[in-house]
Amino acid sequence: MHKASSLSELGFDSGGASSGFFRPVADGCPPATPTSSAAPHRRLTKVSVIGAGNVGMAIAQTILTQNLADEIALVDALPDKLRGEALDLQHAAAFLPRVRIVSGTDAAVTRNSDLVIVTAGARQIPGETRLNLLQRNVALYRKIVPPVAEHSPEALLLVVSNPVDVLTYVAWRLSGFPASRVIGSGTNLDSSRFRFLIAEHLDVNAQDVQAYMVGEHGDSSVAIWSSISVGGMPAFKSLRDSHRNFDEAALEGIRRAVVGGAYEVIGLKGYTSWAIGYSVASLAASLLRDQRRVHPVSVLASGFHGISDGHEGVPQPARPPWPRRHPRRRRDGPHRGRGRAAPPLRQDALGELPAPRPLTEERQLIYIYLL
Repeated sequence: MHKASSLSELGFDSGGASSGFFRPVADGCPPATPTSSAAPHRRLTKVSVIGAGNVGMAIAQTILTQNLADEIALVDALPDKLRGEALDLQHAAAFLPRVRIVSGTDAAVTRNSDLVIVTAGARQIPGETRLNLLQRNVALYRKIVPPVAEHSPEALLLVVSNPVDVLTYVAWRLSGFPASRVIGSGTNLDSSRFRFLIAEHLDVNAQDVQAYMVGEHGDSSVAIWSSISVGGMPAFKSLRDSHRNFDEAALEGIRRAVVGGAYEVIGLKGYTSWAIGYSVASLAASLLRDQRRVHPVSVLASGFHGISDGHEGVPQPARPPWPRRHPRRRRDGPHRGRGRAAPPLRQDALGELPAPRPLTEERQLIYIYLL
């Protein structure tokens, strides 16, 4: 049985409700000085989350509590679950910033979004690699991405579903957007796990640690050891000098601990949610507020270290619209030769995709990082 969730559904007339409750200011007060018609007005920000599962709702909840949007649209294929999730957030309105929350099973609810976050996809089960999810999620993206792009043609598209690097490429091809407006969450969370392990070892705050994981978000991601710094001071040499067993085997063990972090959480609770929620919210903040922060995300890597086509996680300055700025790192040190460890994908695994937008339309600015 459908339960009423608003006063209008209970029979109260919603038309002019506020005008019947609030009274105008007394006539004795001087009228407000009219402002120029050209005066700027704050533009409302709309964020849409496609997929109301554990990851999607963790992202929505984090964006809501961090006051990053004026309107949040939730889309899912399960109407009852979707309505329940939306109501659960709406019932917390007294404790949160004023945000309009809308939901629906149709992409039309996402119309005129500034940022569309796609989390929909098959859940990764214990023991399953991210690449094993590929074909199921490509089929789903064919149904999701085109209508979202149609309803929000100027939006930024942020892909979170796994395997994220491949699906970011698929979303770019299906959307018809410029490559600068389609990104994936990449190794942003992997880098946070990397920073957490280092911070725990050194007994410092993880926010004071800089360290990057790059490449594929998955089993072949690469730890950039020379990027490790604590409080602005390079830390890798100090770690090697203070640990006799800090050799190649130890480095690979740390990298595997970072990569295996997600599998450990999935094995214990069945899914990951909170960490990816905060990770994606940090990306949303950087994009929507133009914070110029650098995140390791999935971007079109054409022309970067010999890559001809495809998306990989590399550090990017976050700003809208997303410029393709690829860090150029030295191919030496302990991470030498590990940047292309991911197995190649057969093109037929993706099926036939629309022709990509010509890259000549994109700005190709390069940031130089000696990592």
